[in-house]
Amino acid sequence: MNRLSRSGTWNFCFLLSSTLITSLLGNVVSAEDEPVSFRRDVAPILLDNCVACHNAKKAEGGYRIDSFTELSKAGDSGIAPLEKSAEPMAELLRRLKTEDDSERMPAESDALTAAQIKVVADWIEAGSVFDGQDPQELLPFVIPPRQYPASPATYPARLQVTALTFSRDANLIYSGGYHEILAWDAEGNLKGRIGNVGQQTYALVLVPGKNQLAVASGSPGFGGEVRIIDLSTQEVTAVLARCNDVILDIAFRPDGKELAIAAADKSIRILNMETLETKQTLLSHADFVTAIAWSEDGKTLVSGSRDKSAKVFNAETGQLLISYQGHANAVRGVRVLPDGKQVVSTGNDHKLHRWNISDAKKTAEVAIGGEGYKISSADNCVLVPSSDKRLLKIDLSKNQVTTEFKGHADWVLTSAVNPDQTKVATGAHDGEIKIWNLVDGTLINSWIAQPPLSGTAKTKP
Repeated sequence: MNRLSRSGTWNFCFLLSSTLITSLLGNVVSAEDEPVSFRRDVAPILLDNCVACHNAKKAEGGYRIDSFTELSKAGDSGIAPLEKSAEPMAELLRRLKTEDDSERMPAESDALTAAQIKVVADWIEAGSVFDGQDPQELLPFVIPPRQYPASPATYPARLQVTALTFSRDANLIYSGGYHEILAWDAEGNLKGRIGNVGQQTYALVLVPGKNQLAVASGSPGFGGEVRIIDLSTQEVTAVLARCNDVILDIAFRPDGKELAIAAADKSIRILNMETLETKQTLLSHADFVTAIAWSEDGKTLVSGSRDKSAKVFNAETGQLLISYQGHANAVRGVRVLPDGKQVVSTGNDHKLHRWNISDAKKTAEVAIGGEGYKISSADNCVLVPSSDKRLLKIDLSKNQVTTEFKGHADWVLTSAVNPDQTKVATGAHDGEIKIWNLVDGTLINSWIAQPPLSGTAKTKP
């Protein structure tokens, strides 16, 4: 019998956490009377514990486990994971069960629990049935949307505020929490907690024409997605654009029919909001896509990336129209100006750039004192959060800073303008939210965006 040695190259990387084990065991118990499902039961084990070492970029022993199709193929040994070797069991199962330390998987780690091994064994015994739609799909797209763990009643430490938005009636401000969205009134009182979202939230946008909130979130290096939340029921109604890294920004086409998604996997996805299907996937950037924005007529899409470029696309065809290379560092925020002919962009080079879509030539530059983040707008101005602890309002008719919102003790990471454009909210790295008068920059209120439900550390000027 030709067995692989421990150094023989088929090394599963099993990184188990108590949360994942608890979740898995919960699935086993709740599905006791149901056939074992590849999508629900087996794929999560493979994704969370095997794919890191058995994927397209790193296939230890010639084995890939990142899709059902790849799982069915032989590796360097000539034996497929689901194929029976000399022993009367599949090679995958034999590797999980053997007591030979030179062969048992996971290598250099604790063995899987008996309950986990039983899940795999029962599935193989039942015929190794694939119950998804496409056996070539990567596992993140095969696995049903997960139920995230409940958020802690109180946070042990402050959580940076990386996303904010006002409700349509301006009575609430939504901010990202830990596996939840926090709803605040203008006085800083916590009015609600909406759970079952990714670990950290990177963008919050109201769905046009609906009482829904789109949440872009994820866990860096592990996975990300966009969840649509019905604000009436506080339930997740759809999960979109699941990928292998976090979703960093989202933007709805002005008519609300499409959603553009910027991800850390270097992709831009455009989704049809009626069918929830991906219309286009754009792969023009060489690094994280950090920012995305539409023109007011919905015909143009602009993006910013950690690859130091901003790009403009034809939104209908996906054709790359032009690339702006004027930034000397990562681009963090982009905005198409109302005339549809120019773009403003900002990032780690401490500047706001204004440039033409037609020829990518810079027409103006404004110093912002620190790294610039996602740009918001109001009337004939743009608002740029900065790592120098300020929010800057820049008058586009003069290309100069007209108002400084000063008072944060840490980097300002995000901002949101209320519907009537009289107030602006800012969120900082130290977890503080501040509300300002948009016209003159006076502080209205501030608080630390941290549970519990009753009471919060808020201050007034």
